[in-house]
Amino acid sequence: MYRLARFFVSVLVPGFILLGTSTSPAIAAEKAKVAAPKYEQKELLDNDKVRVLEARWAPGAESPSVARPYRVIRTLKGGTLQRIYPDGRKESVRWKTGEVKAFDAAEPYIVKNIGKSEVVLYVVTLK
Repeated sequence: MYRLARFFVSVLVPGFILLGTSTSPAIAAEKAKVAAPKYEQKELLDNDKVRVLEARWAPGAESPSVARPYRVIRTLKGGTLQRIYPDGRKESVRWKTGEVKAFDAAEPYIVKNIGKSEVVLYVVTLK
């Protein structure tokens, strides 16, 4: 009986150790998966004359590359955004809370939050 117990211990203990070490990299990889930073766009009004949006960029988030019509933007929560154009050119834009800016129509570009805080803009586009 004693030999049988020793045999099980000598076989099962290393088996459990191997099982534990083989799953820990998978668990570590799962923990390393962090959700991508979020870009959110909430439509507040859309009629035949205007479209009103609230756009939010978490730190590191990017918006899709789209052409932009003439627009008026008010900063609800400021920060630094970077425009990335299809040709690779980059341009940083600093937004101060409460500031209002107007922009002419523009070619498509990606907007990325390169700051450390969320940026929130209130955008009105004319149709």
